[in-house]
Amino acid sequence: MSQEVSTIAELFYRGLERQLPDAMATKQGDRYVPISHAEIQAKVERLALALQGRGYSTGTHVAILAENGPEWAYVDYACAILGLPLTTIYATLNAPQAGFILRDSASAVVICSTPAQLDKVLENWPTLPELRAAVLLKGEIPATATGRAVFTWAQLMAEGEAQEARRPEVREWAKARTPQELLTLIYTSGTTADPKGAMLSHGNVVSNVHAALKALPLREGDRCLSFLPLTHIFERMAGHYCMWHIGSSIYYAESVNTVAADMILVQPTVLCSVPRIYEKIYARIQDSIAGSGLLKRLIFKWAMEVGKEAVPSFYDDKPITGWLAFKYGLAQKLVFSKILARTGGRIRFACSGGAPLSAKLMEFFWILGLPILEGYGLTETSPVICVNMPGAVGPGTVGHPLYDQWEGRPFMKIAEDGEVLCQGPNIMMGYWRNEQATREAIDADGYFHTGDIGSLDERGRLRITDRKKELIVTSGGKKIAPQPIENALKTDKYISQAVLIGDQRNFITALIVPNFDSLERWAAHKKLHYAHHRELTQLPLVMAKLMSRIEKVNATLSGYERIKKIAIIHHEMTVETGELTPSLKIKRRVVNEMYGGLIETLYETHKGETEAH
Repeated sequence: MSQEVSTIAELFYRGLERQLPDAMATKQGDRYVPISHAEIQAKVERLALALQGRGYSTGTHVAILAENGPEWAYVDYACAILGLPLTTIYATLNAPQAGFILRDSASAVVICSTPAQLDKVLENWPTLPELRAAVLLKGEIPATATGRAVFTWAQLMAEGEAQEARRPEVREWAKARTPQELLTLIYTSGTTADPKGAMLSHGNVVSNVHAALKALPLREGDRCLSFLPLTHIFERMAGHYCMWHIGSSIYYAESVNTVAADMILVQPTVLCSVPRIYEKIYARIQDSIAGSGLLKRLIFKWAMEVGKEAVPSFYDDKPITGWLAFKYGLAQKLVFSKILARTGGRIRFACSGGAPLSAKLMEFFWILGLPILEGYGLTETSPVICVNMPGAVGPGTVGHPLYDQWEGRPFMKIAEDGEVLCQGPNIMMGYWRNEQATREAIDADGYFHTGDIGSLDERGRLRITDRKKELIVTSGGKKIAPQPIENALKTDKYISQAVLIGDQRNFITALIVPNFDSLERWAAHKKLHYAHHRELTQLPLVMAKLMSRIEKVNATLSGYERIKKIAIIHHEMTVETGELTPSLKIKRRVVNEMYGGLIETLYETHKGETEAH
């Protein structure tokens, strides 16, 4: 394409020029139904006409409380065209959390996917003075909505269709948008405090789209499976705007739980995900191998050893030759191709963001022939600051900055205390109605303080060691970065999740969630008897087994970093139970509160090395 677009409204219309028959696709039953660019254009323009007809003028705040799907995209583009800042709310949030964002964002209208999501709004409506209306995408309007301005998606679209002759006007409205205008409010996860609304302009996000497309090998004709929440800026920028702009088809997964089956149907060429999804795929592969016969296990082990020889060349985009090329080709045929067939067999590369990906996991997928390009950024940076680019991949790093310089100054730099700082076109406008937080985040020189601690390797790639506020400082004054240790623990086949504890304590402990598939297989081999997961985690042999796995990681750590005791949690930590953010990061403050009593026992008991919960 010729001239670079400067607003999301312009990006929408430029993308339509591709005229794809399957610009998007949604699952209906056991198959995917394509939606063409022409159909999408009609729906977006009709929606824009309906919203404008209802009096929502430039600057009116709209919110969306919905799961992924084409309607999410229609709302996003229609709001961008009209100049209606869109506030995105995770569908997994509870009513008080959703109410806080609706109230803080001053949203005048909210789009809800289901009656269950609408219920969250209705519960809060009396405390939302700015809210004028709610729209229900699917289902019947509940009786509890009586007396409220609630109408259906079908009604809204019918209002747009009634103005069909005016559709050409919508394109003119799009031309009125400017890069400086507020595009969206995205609320931070709130791992340590109440969420804040990051204000991102059209120019912030579009600059990141252009930079990402120069860094990543995306191309027209790619097919992406979309399953991360579009509320998350990573999915919205990379899996939504980038795909639309480059001419890739976007297929919406039915849900995160159906991704494995959807990959077979869709056969995507590109994936965007957070590390937690890759961790689960890795665990399933390891379980499958562990449950196979001796010959298959030996062949898999040999194939992985061959892959480890070859993978340094893959990182630098160099060909392998001779005997190594022959061995790797054989490993690919016997092992790797069969594993990759479960992902649809066509993935060219995957992106990872939102949280650190362990170097071991990255190596594993590159060996299989599924290159993962890990990036780094925050909601406030639209989001990408750095990314591992083809030919310069460094496991354990998040790659090179998108730019060396921006307007004569370093785009990214490391402060004296190790904090990563960034200034450039992608830095947010500030926090909505929170000038103090904005001043704390963006210094007088215009640099955004990420709160992450990092360093550059010998090739100029950024290595993130931890969150500044999440560093554990022991009572002896030792500073410990928990994430690298937790990532090392999670690569063990018996460990699904791990949270390090020890701030202001005299030694380090950990909360451990086992990988129950692996643990139950081991328990069956040992002929252990138990009725449920809680009982299994309380067995002394299980405690000893997990502690032996911990010791393998301990052997690689300094004395003060070593985990002295563990508590075993009998259920997975999830968004629904409150321990994870919607982007699947640990909420340390919540975990410390939820398991406070259990944690105290780790520092009181002297009877053994482990406790169970």
